[in-house]
Amino acid sequence: CGVQRAPLLRRARPEAGGTALYSVWTPPPPQALPLLPTLEPLPVWNPTDWGAALPAVAPLPVAPLPVLAHELAVPVAEPTSKPAPSTTSEAATQAPAPVPGPRRGSFMVIGDWGYDAGLHGNVDGTTCQKTIAQRMLEKFEELGDVRFIINVGDSFYPQGLSGKDDPQWDTKWRNVYHEKLRSVPWYSVYGNHDYHHDPCACSGDPNDCAQVNWDVEDLTRFYMPGYNWYRAHEDMDLEVVALDLNKFMEGWNMSAKAHELKFNDCQWTKCPGACYGNADARADQAFDLFRERFERSKARNLLVFSHYPTDYFSSVPAFLNNLSNNSQHDIIFFGGHRHNVDNTTTWKTPPNRNWVVGGGGGWSCDGPSQGFLVGTVGADYWVDTYPMLVDYDLCCPPPPTTPAPTPEPTSMSEESSGTPPLF
Repeated sequence: CGVQRAPLLRRARPEAGGTALYSVWTPPPPQALPLLPTLEPLPVWNPTDWGAALPAVAPLPVAPLPVLAHELAVPVAEPTSKPAPSTTSEAATQAPAPVPGPRRGSFMVIGDWGYDAGLHGNVDGTTCQKTIAQRMLEKFEELGDVRFIINVGDSFYPQGLSGKDDPQWDTKWRNVYHEKLRSVPWYSVYGNHDYHHDPCACSGDPNDCAQVNWDVEDLTRFYMPGYNWYRAHEDMDLEVVALDLNKFMEGWNMSAKAHELKFNDCQWTKCPGACYGNADARADQAFDLFRERFERSKARNLLVFSHYPTDYFSSVPAFLNNLSNNSQHDIIFFGGHRHNVDNTTTWKTPPNRNWVVGGGGGWSCDGPSQGFLVGTVGADYWVDTYPMLVDYDLCCPPPPTTPAPTPEPTSMSEESSGTPPLF
């Protein structure tokens, strides 16, 4: 399999009301960008080297960060005002108090949910995934205005789909999530497991991908018009930006530089060499798309997601700094891969926010919080996010305890000789 670079196609689709939205993106021609002051102690990212790994894991400063001079740099404007966030803790499992006035809409986020009976971690059968799906349905009906569901990947454990008509669409998605939940688009990206048997790993043509679907009105599958893509919701003053960053699968290793990282699960595909090249190219395209939308989008809110949480990107500190930059947008980042739902184990991006949302019940429990995330867009366009969790023991019950064996009676010779009994 030869390495092919994905064609970058652009396709306009009219939304209701006649607004044309670009689902698949073409990068702009290179432009000279002004150099901006560096932020100490973080190093300036050299784009020819993909940057050095950060010397240590530490939260970024709370103050808004300027963007470093690097490949992803964007002009920094004066910070815009925004309403104070809800006083309700985002760690709560109940919704925050709504802001006055009509809500603009809502959405859900889930990841790592495609349970397979033949190969899985410590998740106990389908109970966890189905319990979360039922809770999603209840919340969907309660909200009444869910516009879309963000899916951060690993949708089909353990090795993805083999084609667009793979029966796993039924067994792991359509037969698990109620038709009401599938009445809105599922905005999706590939997770590492999704690539194993998918033709997408070896091909540079997105039309060969089992999960790619260009038609947002086709609700029989996910909406994924390419590897990296965006979609605007002007009535909620937000854009959704989807990034394929599987190159950073080994990003948990914070001593590795970005150019040393590779998509390790390519070893399970039919074409490891082509897969590595495709993953590198798609990561390049992802960063280009993020830069382009940061610069050009007029939306107040950017909902950015990939399969990996922010702590997997320490080798590209400039990307983390841009996720922290609220000079032009309020950015909320969603990732999965780690099987928990929280905003405490990730690399912080203040004053913006990010979550890991990988506790969908498909593989294992990497923490106590299994479930999904809810986002609501208030009358003032402020986005609140909060988790909805299920009983942990329904997902990963403790292993059964076995009584200790009863010791055999000691022999008279042992007792008479004073020798300690041997059990």
